Amino acid sequence: MEIFSEKRVRVKKIKTKSGELQTPFFMPDATRGFIKSMSGKDLKDAGVGPMVVNTYHLYLQPGMELIKKSVSPCQNFDGQGNIHKFMNWDKPLLSDSGGYQVFSLIHKNPQMGKITDDGVEFRSPLDGSKHYITPEKAIQIQFDLGVDMMVCLDDPPPNSHTKEKIEAAVDRTLAWAKRCMIEYKKQIKERKIEKENKPLIFCVIQGGEYLDLRKKCVEGLIEIGFSKEGGPAMRWDGYGFGARHVDSEGNFLEKVLEYTAKLIPEDSLRFALGIGTPEDIVRSVQMGWDMFDCVIPTREARHGKIFLWKDDNLEGEFYKTVNITNSKFKDDFSAIDENCDCELCLNYSRAYLHHIFKMKDPLAARIASIHNLKFYTNLMKKIRGEM
Repeated sequence: MEIFSEKRVRVKKIKTKSGELQTPFFMPDATRGFIKSMSGKDLKDAGVGPMVVNTYHLYLQPGMELIKKSVSPCQNFDGQGNIHKFMNWDKPLLSDSGGYQVFSLIHKNPQMGKITDDGVEFRSPLDGSKHYITPEKAIQIQFDLGVDMMVCLDDPPPNSHTKEKIEAAVDRTLAWAKRCMIEYKKQIKERKIEKENKPLIFCVIQGGEYLDLRKKCVEGLIEIGFSKEGGPAMRWDGYGFGARHVDSEGNFLEKVLEYTAKLIPEDSLRFALGIGTPEDIVRSVQMGWDMFDCVIPTREARHGKIFLWKDDNLEGEFYKTVNITNSKFKDDFSAIDENCDCELCLNYSRAYLHHIFKMKDPLAARIASIHNLKFYTNLMKKIRGEM
């Protein structure tokens, strides 16, 4: 089914060391190396391919030394432990830098750390221990994770900050991107990584709601990609949209997202970080964004919120959500979605799912998460014209 005109969807194939991906695609957030209540088989049954892991969280727990020693039970340890082996996941993984989490921690509670031009000092919310992350260390950690795609450390200020503060964050983001690229080149050389196994590297565009600052950031990032400092010039594989994609009132920053997408080189991937509602994904794809990640499908599932199709045509209100814990589903013995072939829809009624949510059984979160991820898998297939 053709949902959009060809010009509005950037369908392209990209290669990673863990397999080929076709844009546009969505990545569930396996933040700490797992998605709550779900096994690897559950994820694959739902059609999940690439996922996002979080550098900050994995660095704190379980820690990099353990991950570097990791091996799945079905493998022999070859001295090259990584997050793929720790999770036993053979499909592509992207690690974000953890910058958003660290900066959110500090912005909410300045006593938890401080931001300088050199890096970020922060206290672990787990045990209060002190840590220091620089752009170089963020890249080193991501190489140790062994991911397929990695993201530079950036400075993501709240959109509510003054223009002066946001411009300072743009300047710091550019300075750190340059240091990340130099370290990236260094790690590839030191680890003797062949071209076909080279992880893709993404920079991040800051600038808040100010179009001129977004432009300044993109132009500075492009220039870094042509720099030969630290080794031969290496252009960014992709550019991410930094900071929140909504304003203080929750309104989608359509103008900013559309303008920023047009600034990014045509042959580079465009990563809309954190964008995850179905309608926001659809409108972002129409602007030219290629990649998306969010906790929404699984987080909502764990609270009993189920995604259902209303219309195959991805225009207007093409889906709805229902709260399965609502009393009206107590004696509803129909399938969740008669057109869905996930484990939940093929085997259990709405009444049964309502019951196990009320009983707080872990099965509820598991099968609801499978369904919602299947919904998102099919959403991306429809966008790409595969359904």
